[in-house]
Amino acid sequence: MNDPGVATQARGRGDALMLGWLRGYRAAWLPHDIVAGVTLAAYAIPVSLAYAALAGLPPQVGIYGYLLGGIGYALFGSSRQLAVGPTSAISLMIAVSVGAMADGDMQRYAQIASLAALTVATLCVLSWLLRLSVIALLISDSILVGFKIGAGFTIAMTQLPGLFGVPGGGHNFFERLYVLAGQIGDIQVLVLAIGVIAIGLLLFGERWLPGRPVALVVVAVAILLAIGLGLSARGVPVTGEIPSGLPSLSLPALRLRDVEGIVPLAAGCLLLAYVEGVSAGRTFAAKHGYRLDMRQEFLGIGAANLATAFGQGYPVAGGLSQSAVNDKAGAKTPLALVFASISLAICLVYLTDLLENLPKAVLSAIVLTAILGLFDFRALAHMWRVSRLDFNAAVIALVAVLLLGILHGILLAALACVALLLMRVSRPHVAFLGRIPGTQIYSDMARHPDNEPPQNAMIVRPEASLIYVNSAAVLEAIEQRLRSAGTSGIRLMVCDLSASPFIDLAGSRMLHDLHAALGRRGIMLRIVGAHSYVRDFLRAEGLGEKVGVIDRAVTIHELIVAVER
Repeated sequence: MNDPGVATQARGRGDALMLGWLRGYRAAWLPHDIVAGVTLAAYAIPVSLAYAALAGLPPQVGIYGYLLGGIGYALFGSSRQLAVGPTSAISLMIAVSVGAMADGDMQRYAQIASLAALTVATLCVLSWLLRLSVIALLISDSILVGFKIGAGFTIAMTQLPGLFGVPGGGHNFFERLYVLAGQIGDIQVLVLAIGVIAIGLLLFGERWLPGRPVALVVVAVAILLAIGLGLSARGVPVTGEIPSGLPSLSLPALRLRDVEGIVPLAAGCLLLAYVEGVSAGRTFAAKHGYRLDMRQEFLGIGAANLATAFGQGYPVAGGLSQSAVNDKAGAKTPLALVFASISLAICLVYLTDLLENLPKAVLSAIVLTAILGLFDFRALAHMWRVSRLDFNAAVIALVAVLLLGILHGILLAALACVALLLMRVSRPHVAFLGRIPGTQIYSDMARHPDNEPPQNAMIVRPEASLIYVNSAAVLEAIEQRLRSAGTSGIRLMVCDLSASPFIDLAGSRMLHDLHAALGRRGIMLRIVGAHSYVRDFLRAEGLGEKVGVIDRAVTIHELIVAVER
């Protein structure tokens, strides 16, 4: 439901880079933000522990991400419901990429992960300065569907060994699958039973108790059972010691020049963080009736990662699942993130002794249930039915992630988006028009075969801007139509540019070439329907001197009637 107070607040914040949401804050919102913050913290504790394990980092580092990242985002972010913390995809990207950079040195591993967060913050500031919010459009929805499915399979394959109680191994999905298949005989039944029961309880809670901190209850029960039954002594892997207290704040010990490949890693993390965060932020902005400032989101994500880097954390992002928890709990503003951070700080000071008895199989279960939303097979099937081009693009992204991993997969997915865009633009539909019987309206004869073809004329309508990537294809389509239809009796070609809002020099040159080719056949060329910018451009290019008046008042029907007389 739209909140007029939030909407008004959002409209008035355009000139505020920091704490824009604080202007016009209402006292009535405070209880909602407090409840939402405590609820978000209850959700974040088990999830952050699981994602830190996925990233190959100590469990407390995941909590640092929520604690510090939330405060950073609250200072500069423009979404009122977006919750910031570790995500599954970025956690896996860190695990896969940083492992090779650290060369087995765990201290260096943690330092590189922290440096990645600082580099993300730096890239965010640069992106804000350069107004690069267009990168949110760099990955299409179809590509994102395939990427998420591939990421889901990859993440699942990293968690199954922990669920089965085997070491696992491998560098990509297929290697991990092969290694896991060879370790099936070594499955620890007790570990598997714990994990399966945890998955069952989590799924039950998600289905019947939505919005409740079910994962936290599962974690608490698992800890009590682990202590009471002595599961650690029975060979069940547990989280182990978690240092108590708040994170110490300092810059990462390493610098950019110390780690080769850190910038591409950070760029991949930023791309994931921005696309996912903006997507989630837009959802809640539309729901509550305010505008998400896409450029401002760079500062929000940057501040979150800067704060996390100071606490020796790894890159964080806004995610749909944690944001949905925040929203359902009643969050009105980012102050909810501050209350979540306070709750997490209390947990770090007083409750870490309990968390060290948490079975790792439960963490694997939390990750496996958390990624179920990534598997959008319904959208994939819809693309198969409606657009094979989008389906193929999604499959490319899916396979790229499975073969190359998260980082290279997301970069290849971005390239695939650009290639998909070029493919669509470079081969536009060229419609050949006929008159709708009994009217003066002309439409595509391919879609409406009952249209009346014009006598002694041909009408063509390129259905795209005429630019360098498609002008040759448009000319080729017209010449092919002339060859197939024959030019006998054709005295006029009418080029309808009503569906071409933009033209460049290559497009203008194509029209010059078309005029010359038609002239050799004794056919006149006239242009109608051109938009104001296109008319001015064509006149400046001297085309009006060749084809006659290029005017908005000239219609297709007038020209056809004149040539048919």
